[in-house]
Amino acid sequence: MSQDFRRSSVGRRLKSSSKDSGRRIQAKSRSNIVLVEHDEARSFALRTAYLHYLLQPKAKRKQYVAAPKPPARTHTSVGQLVQEYVSGSASALKLPSSFATTLLDRVGGVLRGSERLPGFNDAAVKRSFAEAYTAFSEKNFRKTIEKERKFEPLVLIFYSSATKAAQKGRAADDDSWKLLPDRHLALFVRLAATILRDQGHERDKSELLSRLTTLENKLLTNDQDLVSSGSDAAGTTIEVVVPLSYDVKDMPMVQIVASIFGLSLSEVQAEINEKRNIWTEEAALKDLKTYQQRLTSNGAGALRNDDFDVEEAFTEWQKSEAHFLSQMMLEILTAKPELAKSSSSGDKPLPSRPQSMYGEDQSYAELSRALSSATIDTSSLGFDPLASLPTVSNDANGIRTVEEGGPYTFVPPDPRVFYKYILQHAMAFDQLHSDPALDYQPLSKQSMDLMTELCVRWRLPQASRLIVLLEVASRKFLDQEIVPEELDTIIDFVKTPQPEAKKAPYIQNHSLPLTDIPPSKWTMHDFAVYQSTFHSIHDAILRELYDIMAQCYDSKPPQIGAVMFILENHIYQDEVFTPRSEAVAEFTEYLTTALRNKAVEVYRENMRKEIPVVKEEWEFAHVVKLGKTITKLCDRIRKRYKNNQTIMGVDPFSIFVEEVFPNFESDAGAILETILSHAQISGEDIDIADGFELYKELVAIRRIHHEYLPNKAFTFNIENLLVDFVWRWIRSAEERMSDYVDEAIKHDQFQVRTEHAGNIPLDSERHSVSAIDLFMLFNQTVDQVFKLEWDNDEHHARFMTALARSFSAGLGRYCEVLEQRFTKEMDRPSAEEIAMQTKSTQEKWMQYAKDAWNNKEKAEPFQFFAESFVKLNNIEYAMQELDKLEKSMNSDACAELLEKIDGPRKQTRKPSKYTFTIKVVEAEDLKACDPSGYSDPYVVFGDEYQKRLYKTRIIYKNLNPRWDESFEFTVQGPVNLIATVWDYDTFGDHDYVGRTSLKIDPAHFGDYLPREFWLDLDSQGRMLIRVSMEGERDDIQFHFGKAFRHLKRAERDMVRKITDKLTSQINSTLSIETLRSLLGLNGLGSQVTNLWKKRTSTLPVVTPTQMEQALTPLFAYFDENFAIMKQTLTDATMLAVMTRLWKEVLMTIENLLVPPVSEKPSTQKSLSNKELDIVFHWLSLLFDFFNAKDEHSGEQLGVPAEILKSPKWHELASLNFFYFEDTNNLIRESERMASATAQRAQQALMQNNNAQTRHSAPPGFGATLGGAGAFASMGTIRRGKSIMMSRNLGSMRKAKEAKRRETQADPSDDMILRILRMRPEAAHYLKERHRQKERQAATAAAALIVKNSVTQGWNTGLGANAAASHFGRNNLPRR
Repeated sequence: MSQDFRRSSVGRRLKSSSKDSGRRIQAKSRSNIVLVEHDEARSFALRTAYLHYLLQPKAKRKQYVAAPKPPARTHTSVGQLVQEYVSGSASALKLPSSFATTLLDRVGGVLRGSERLPGFNDAAVKRSFAEAYTAFSEKNFRKTIEKERKFEPLVLIFYSSATKAAQKGRAADDDSWKLLPDRHLALFVRLAATILRDQGHERDKSELLSRLTTLENKLLTNDQDLVSSGSDAAGTTIEVVVPLSYDVKDMPMVQIVASIFGLSLSEVQAEINEKRNIWTEEAALKDLKTYQQRLTSNGAGALRNDDFDVEEAFTEWQKSEAHFLSQMMLEILTAKPELAKSSSSGDKPLPSRPQSMYGEDQSYAELSRALSSATIDTSSLGFDPLASLPTVSNDANGIRTVEEGGPYTFVPPDPRVFYKYILQHAMAFDQLHSDPALDYQPLSKQSMDLMTELCVRWRLPQASRLIVLLEVASRKFLDQEIVPEELDTIIDFVKTPQPEAKKAPYIQNHSLPLTDIPPSKWTMHDFAVYQSTFHSIHDAILRELYDIMAQCYDSKPPQIGAVMFILENHIYQDEVFTPRSEAVAEFTEYLTTALRNKAVEVYRENMRKEIPVVKEEWEFAHVVKLGKTITKLCDRIRKRYKNNQTIMGVDPFSIFVEEVFPNFESDAGAILETILSHAQISGEDIDIADGFELYKELVAIRRIHHEYLPNKAFTFNIENLLVDFVWRWIRSAEERMSDYVDEAIKHDQFQVRTEHAGNIPLDSERHSVSAIDLFMLFNQTVDQVFKLEWDNDEHHARFMTALARSFSAGLGRYCEVLEQRFTKEMDRPSAEEIAMQTKSTQEKWMQYAKDAWNNKEKAEPFQFFAESFVKLNNIEYAMQELDKLEKSMNSDACAELLEKIDGPRKQTRKPSKYTFTIKVVEAEDLKACDPSGYSDPYVVFGDEYQKRLYKTRIIYKNLNPRWDESFEFTVQGPVNLIATVWDYDTFGDHDYVGRTSLKIDPAHFGDYLPREFWLDLDSQGRMLIRVSMEGERDDIQFHFGKAFRHLKRAERDMVRKITDKLTSQINSTLSIETLRSLLGLNGLGSQVTNLWKKRTSTLPVVTPTQMEQALTPLFAYFDENFAIMKQTLTDATMLAVMTRLWKEVLMTIENLLVPPVSEKPSTQKSLSNKELDIVFHWLSLLFDFFNAKDEHSGEQLGVPAEILKSPKWHELASLNFFYFEDTNNLIRESERMASATAQRAQQALMQNNNAQTRHSAPPGFGATLGGAGAFASMGTIRRGKSIMMSRNLGSMRKAKEAKRRETQADPSDDMILRILRMRPEAAHYLKERHRQKERQAATAAAALIVKNSVTQGWNTGLGANAAASHFGRNNLPRR
């Protein structure tokens, strides 16, 4: 049945009852309110406790009755028995070897109670065996037994031990113990015989077993009952009832009552003695009979039908009470049997009322409705739910009162009220005397026993008992006598099943929790009190929660767990109690308002604490401290409520953010603007570290703001406000970059870093600390910006660009200093040269002549410094680290972002600076300055203001030197580049060879296309240089490309200086003199002989072995130098050195075969077939030497074959096909190649006209139009090597691979032209071919320039004519 129906039935019954009784019942109800007197409550508690003492089972004690005197023994002592039955030295009487150990274990089993034989569990037997076990365990005794293996000592020792144990605690005149040793000894003999049988000695020890059996029988002559108690054998023990002492000291429950009410034992004893004749068992029996009669008759003095809402509950109560009353009466009669004679059982119970039709679900409908209407104002603690229910009971406080038939002796007028009063005192007493170290319990065990006894004697239902406990706990919580945790413990106690007692009390459902007792079985008074109590607890808990939450922003607020647990698990999940629906909403509103006010108050308090009052004293640190205080408070609140973010619909953290953050943002923005404006006026710089710290704090606050206030914008832009601090820091780092580099180099010894001197250093240990320190500085600088987590992509991209510019400058400085030191180490004079400096000129020439005459067969290896190789390793390490740094800075993304932002502005902005790259390629037909007919040329470049820009290396003994060196310089306008060629002399001044100049004007290179120029010297010969220009761009990719170019150029120059030390040996070995010496054509004697003798028809045959022997000195020289290099160089730098050296080898062989490209005929003669075969055999041998393939495994230990097979190698390989070809055929082949090349160039131009604007030369232009000797007024256009192509290792590899593919895909006739230079009949064709190249180059350059100009004019809205003046402005290289 539904609860509403049950409540409606209650309402109908209450209404009809009120019609019958009217005001009379209500007046009677008010007049019967029982006021508990303290002494009266104490008295009823005392008499109930005293009755408990009277009805306890009477204690009994044992009284011994001596047995009749036993008959005389046949033997006077145990020694005679042992002597007669077990004494002897025969082997049949000896004990087995393992008997003693087994016996000791079985004796121990008797003590432990594990012996399986009967009769050994008696306490007296165990005491005797314990004494014997101690004696048997003695070490010397065990040795004697194991040695002699006799049974007599065991018997004697056991008997002595049993006698000793039996005498303990006996009176001097008590002889009852004397038969115990005999009986216990018999048990010991039986145990020994059992052990022998268990071990299988029935045959070999049959005589010993027979004697033991006889001895056992003799010992038991007077007692054959071994299983019975040993004390019974000595006499008879009877139980005697101990009479009651009536002493309070023997009454534990009475003592508890005395302690609770603060009475002394003497006072209690006096009251008991006074009331002893009244507080009797007979009075208790009379109370039970009276209660039974009133219960049966539905009279006052017991729970009545009107006390229950449902009639079935009252009927069930009657039935259960009948059973318990019978048991209680039996208990009294058992305690005092004589009452059975005088008691009468003629009283018959009245017939029970008819059962109610209402079920459990129908009860309390009207009562609940009345309670709900009565609790509209739950804040009042004076609510009395019974005031509006006058017919619930005859009184307003108790469940019953005694009116008819006189009062009870042991039951108070209103048991429930008295029980509540006593319970209050018991809880107060236990709380006062409890151990703080133990968990809280509402009642001690003694108090719980007392309250249980009161319920039994006063016949209180289990539900009433538990609800009263809740009622008292509620009052104590309201009075702040207990905390929420303790209230939670009490509610758990009420709702948790109690453990079953050994003797169940005479209470229905005594161990059930309140939740398992249906409310329909409660009394209506209990139901009303339960509702009222929970309303009170609910209101009090909400007030407690309000007070706690009001402190939630404090540093150490009170714990909220217990309060929330009570609300969520006890109150809101209770099936009986239902709070007002609007109460929670009102509480949420009040709490939200309070927390908002509290949050603002906390913020204002922290602001007053951290921010000075005077504006002039404001600093960034104050805002930082205020921000840190707020973020710490946010973190503390978030952690505090991470598992329960919303409390009663209120989120403390969100409220704090909503109230505090906008206020902080407004205040912080105003304060920061004031500080910055004041600093700007005063000219003082705020510390950069303060700005960074402030930014981090503001970003942390903004992160929280965006998370919890997503729809509300942050008050001010942090990045725009503080961006100047980052720029100041970057500028400061850029200004100090050169000093950082110099300091790093200054403190570097350039030594290999190895932990153990004897170990071979790893590649990772072959660079020195300056490179490590430099990139540690770079990475720390970048990390500093990354750690800021700057939330403005444009700012971040510009930061990265500025840092890249700084890093590029630093690496440029690093490469410059390292190259200077490297050059100084490599160009140091030898010991012989130092010795020569002190000699006169005549002595020097004499020494030269002597050295020339005593020419050494073996060239000594150059003594390289390990420091020099470490510097080269540093450059290689720097390139690897720079590539990592470029990836970590995400240069491509930064450039792409800035391209989108600055695109329109960037294309209309003309660069203010231009970077020119000058490559000194080669020179030809230089003037001979040395007596040998050669020169040692080098070139010095300077500007018109005599500022030196660059100096090349020295090429010894060469009139057609090839330098292939590059350098850069930056200009803002036109500048005249002057190149002077000098001849190096070891002693004296250097000789002048020639000079030339070139005007470098950025306006002439507006298309950013590289050009080649053949510049005639003022004396003799000419020089080839390649010029390219790039506008200085503040672009991250440009800066990284420039940094990589610094490193790559430094590496190339260092490698070249290393290989230059080996070039002389290469040139002397791979020379025409070596070829002729192999063929026997060298030497003065052979020449004179050939003049006067007839020449032989055939040249001498040269074997492969002889060819190899000719290279043996070169291989040995290589091996010695490579061994020195391998000790220090890394694998990568070693590969670079060997690759460069291979290039020198190829160029030497090329010069041996053909002259350089030129339109002039050459005096160099072609080699013969034999000579050509030797040269190509040398090339094959050198290829295998550099490749260093293992003979067994096939592994390449040297330079990979794909590197060795460079374009130059392929050109030399193809030379063999044309070398001895007829001149006319060569001319026709050259014309065919030139025609094909011109056709491809024309197609490329047409395709470019149809395609989008390009900002670099087409790939085919380099090999197509750039022949040697080709020049025009504006130079020959060559394939560009833009800085953007070297912005990282990946782009550099791609550019190199593209160049390789381009060379292979576009063959040139240069090699044929070089062969034709050695054919005098081809002089005319060489000039014509040169003019053709010149015309093609000029046409292509003009077409490209016009196309670019027109395109740029269209893009800028200018006409074709106006485009010329703006040429180059928008022509920056794209990615």
